[in-house]
Amino acid sequence: MQITSAMKMVSAAKLKRAQDAITQLRPYAQKLEEILVNVSATLDSSEGIYSRQSDELKKVLLVAVSSNRGLCGAFNANVVKRVMAYAADTNAQVDTFFMGKKAGEILVKRGAAAPIGDRNTIFDDLSYENASEVAEMLMAKFVAGDYDRIELVYNQFVNAATQRVQVEQFLPIREVKGEDTNTGEYIYEPAKEEILEDLIPKSLKTQLFKALLDSNASEHGARMTAMHKATDNAQELKRSLSLEYNKARQAAITNEILEIVGGANALAES
Repeated sequence: MQITSAMKMVSAAKLKRAQDAITQLRPYAQKLEEILVNVSATLDSSEGIYSRQSDELKKVLLVAVSSNRGLCGAFNANVVKRVMAYAADTNAQVDTFFMGKKAGEILVKRGAAAPIGDRNTIFDDLSYENASEVAEMLMAKFVAGDYDRIELVYNQFVNAATQRVQVEQFLPIREVKGEDTNTGEYIYEPAKEEILEDLIPKSLKTQLFKALLDSNASEHGARMTAMHKATDNAQELKRSLSLEYNKARQAAITNEILEIVGGANALAES
């Protein structure tokens, strides 16, 4: 009970910093993605290397974001379930890249994943620079034609008690058509193509970094909730054991009194 209570307090302290980080980044990342999608909608798919749409989905890369440690409830199990469900619902070849070793350990043990690599150390020093390196590697694989689509599978932070598993398309840049497209409010200086050449990689790096921050905050929230429940269960177990101990102690005392009284009566009768 003392251990789980201490782990809960540690996770609560880490959660505050992680929650502040994702709360501050999320509006920027969402607005940047909105601008990117709207502007990209005016380009032909052949004009952008990150907008290439395949006629047939043959190879998919799932980037599974989990944790390096357990004791966080269903946090990692939900990612594993979503990866397995995705692989079961598609006819394409599905490879996986792991960020956080727990999901990888489970999926490899079950034989449900074809891992191409991992970057489990990224949560030891979670920064935009480290996320950018991974994003550049993923972008290079897409540009080279190794994969027709790259998806991020991670836990989106809602609050300390709620994490929502997301499957988010990383590449190609998702298409928005019809009423959802809003391109009339932008003035381009210099040319639109030059802006996109710089904006798209930056937006993709920010998108990956946001997913990592979401997952990091979700992990601490899930662990805090799990340790809170574990502490409550330990307290209930302690109360139950204390009651059983007291009953046993009282029964032993009663037996001793009965033996003494019985012995005294036997001496008196003799």
